[in-house]
Amino acid sequence: MSPEKLQAAITDKSRVLILCTPSNPSGAVYSEEAMRAIADVVREHPRLLVLSDEIYEYIVYPPSKHVSFGTLPGMYERTLTVNGFSKAYSMTGWRLGYLAAPKHFAKAAGVIQSQSTSGASSIAQHAAVTALEMGSHGGPLVAEMVKAFQERRDYITGRLQAMPGVSLTSPHGAFYVLPDVSAFLGKSAQGFGPVADVDALCRYLIEVANVALVPGDAFGADPCIRISYAASMETLEKAMDRMEKALKLENFS
Repeated sequence: MSPEKLQAAITDKSRVLILCTPSNPSGAVYSEEAMRAIADVVREHPRLLVLSDEIYEYIVYPPSKHVSFGTLPGMYERTLTVNGFSKAYSMTGWRLGYLAAPKHFAKAAGVIQSQSTSGASSIAQHAAVTALEMGSHGGPLVAEMVKAFQERRDYITGRLQAMPGVSLTSPHGAFYVLPDVSAFLGKSAQGFGPVADVDALCRYLIEVANVALVPGDAFGADPCIRISYAASMETLEKAMDRMEKALKLENFS
């Protein structure tokens, strides 16, 4: 998202900008320069708040760096930062998250009572305390995990970029890639039939290659598919082998 696109999209009814960096599904990481440019736009609209999703903040690959939006000049009072323990600390099943915001916003959020917003289990809370005691950015264990993710990122990006018809920019954070596969859409696949859109392409890949992917239209990226590389290298190698075989351009007409 560029400052120009943001400015063009804002209306008098706009109240909240949802910002996600590092990003799901693209793995994009906004630079500090880009964030400051977005903050300049936000500053022009006094009633606009920013909900900053920073749950992948520790999963960033050099030379990129994570910048927390609320740390930018004049943005603390306008920013609600959401984060959690499921990504960096692999606490995916315990679903413990938190909100950091000016007191009046945090107090208002506390009014919402339900199992999902205020029913954090004691087990998850004790685990979170232990996670926070691991050190800055999760300490050596998280650093080791991020290194493994970077190796997987490099592998899967290289494989996808080498496939004719697939277009991909290498991500700088999180553990997803969002390749453009528009070259295969609107055609017919051998042994499958018409591939009108990414939903059909994903059905083709799970039926023919036994590879499960997420259609990009779920994220507003119609010609793309989302692939997570939060898996073992062995699993990724097998999946890429099958996917490469299924996505040969000669299989489509």
